[in-house]
Amino acid sequence: MSLRQEFVHLASQRTLTVTELCERFNISRQTGYKWLRRGEDALADQSRRPASSPSKTTVEMEQEVVRLRRAHPRWGGRKISRRLRDLGFEAVPQPSTVTAILHRHNLILPAGSAMSEPWKRFEHEQPNVLWQMDFKGHFDTLEQGRCSPLTVLDDHSRFSILLRACGPTDTATVQAGLREAFGHYGLPLRINTDNGSPWGSPGSPGQLTELAVWLIRLGIRISYSRPYHPQTNGKDERFHRTLKAEVLNERSFATQQHVQRELDRWRTIYNCERPHEAIGMDTPMSRYQPSPRAFPSVLREPEYGPDDVVLRVKANGELRFEGRRLKVSKALYRLPVAARAKDGEDGVFEFWFAHHRILTLDLRSENR
Repeated sequence: MSLRQEFVHLASQRTLTVTELCERFNISRQTGYKWLRRGEDALADQSRRPASSPSKTTVEMEQEVVRLRRAHPRWGGRKISRRLRDLGFEAVPQPSTVTAILHRHNLILPAGSAMSEPWKRFEHEQPNVLWQMDFKGHFDTLEQGRCSPLTVLDDHSRFSILLRACGPTDTATVQAGLREAFGHYGLPLRINTDNGSPWGSPGSPGQLTELAVWLIRLGIRISYSRPYHPQTNGKDERFHRTLKAEVLNERSFATQQHVQRELDRWRTIYNCERPHEAIGMDTPMSRYQPSPRAFPSVLREPEYGPDDVVLRVKANGELRFEGRRLKVSKALYRLPVAARAKDGEDGVFEFWFAHHRILTLDLRSENR
């Protein structure tokens, strides 16, 4: 259901052709057009409009409020009120009235009210300008040990790009998840992560990892949060809080497959149904559209300018320039790096891998 809803909505954006979307979602054109004929309304919850009352919330509406709250125990008055309107109900009560109904049915405890805080952050103006990526803190399953959900969130829309239950948290695991995401949604301009493994190099700050090199070769810019400053990746951190509250708290899971089923179920609710306070009570799906930058089938080597000095990185992660040995990264082994004179500063060179600057060398002060 989630894939069908996403497909129909993304097709309505007209950013990509139906054929391109079918290829990204790995379905036939016949299936794609069948979903489009049915339309997004045919895939969503059906409206059940109660009779309206100008002066008092009807019993039927109150029952719908209670039903939604019990289905989503972390949703407050604003979310429930907006969701009821999205479902097509008439005479939906104001958020304050919904909150009063929840109190009347003992569905809001004082501690829950105290935890409600507004969140305001900078956001980019378009989807796919920035994705935030991280692992949610691990927890144990009953039969398969640790599970660490991999999360990727679009900065502008808060759309959950990827939500995958993972055992290992290594490069291969992240690449497998990102290949799926890139195949469906295309490439972002930039991805931000923290400085930990596998995206960063805690033991060698500034050196590129295998994952970072792969992303750069795809034409994606990479950035890292400031050390000990998780707010830089704040939207994904906030997403983790919501995920923990609405899915993981006080739950036990037998296997990673069990976890994934619950993550898939909730991701549909989060993207397509749950009103999001930080984006004006819209749903993330309503603000998201796929990237026109398709995931390439072949990685190409970077191309440099005619004035660049192109060097190949050795197996030990070093290169030699002007008699100096420079440590760059073992992940760049055999790949070309460009030494480029810095404008306006004689004797200063910047070293680039594709669009990413990896170090600066001042020949006037560096020892041989």
